[in-house]
Amino acid sequence: MNIYGITDQGRIRTQNQDAFYEWTDGAYAVLLVCDGMGGAKAGNIASTLAAQQFAQALSKSHGGVQERLRAALAQANEAVYTRSRQDESCRGMGTTLVAAFAGAGKAYFINVGDSRAYYLTPDGIRQVTRDHSLVAEMVESGRLTQEEARSHPNRNVITRALGTAQDVIGDIFEVELEERSRLLLCSDGLSNLVTPEEMLQAATAEGGLADCCARLMALALERGAPDNVTVVMLDTAPESA
Repeated sequence: MNIYGITDQGRIRTQNQDAFYEWTDGAYAVLLVCDGMGGAKAGNIASTLAAQQFAQALSKSHGGVQERLRAALAQANEAVYTRSRQDESCRGMGTTLVAAFAGAGKAYFINVGDSRAYYLTPDGIRQVTRDHSLVAEMVESGRLTQEEARSHPNRNVITRALGTAQDVIGDIFEVELEERSRLLLCSDGLSNLVTPEEMLQAATAEGGLADCCARLMALALERGAPDNVTVVMLDTAPESA
């Protein structure tokens, strides 16, 4: 089991307000992506603080995986919310968060906002998480198609974020991992520009995880990358990336 991550500020933004974290000991792995919001500097603070606090809390917690993920999310939320209340320059900041804990043939996910997790096998790709966004609600209600949602003017409006309220609820998902499978976590800077089919093609082409992430990043940059772009991938195979 191995991991690789990459991030870029994109073609338009002057600062990268995404953050990611990845860790593995070969048997178990943790990976996460955060996409900050809230002004010139506050978005960067929110995403970085959330990633650090979540990873730290998860590493020190005990019990079942789902309980540990919820506790880590709560600690990250408290840290961002408290900072936003104490620091006027950070008032109103928040961040998305999508995280995965993988090992022993299973992967558990938790998410808030519209950063996503995908599960890839030789047979295909599927989105594991569900976006907390305005367009996702419109797709679910039948008012938009998936294709229309990709270019909708309100596609960046999220309905749930970490750090904007004293409490937050994260959705949890579980996946049985096949022997040759991969996880892909990304910010909407990638998913707004690259289709799941293109993700699958890039992620299953020759090369290791670094090559796969580079191909995905290149696709986003070639298409203008108006937002920050982050992608983190995990391979269940033991080979190094």
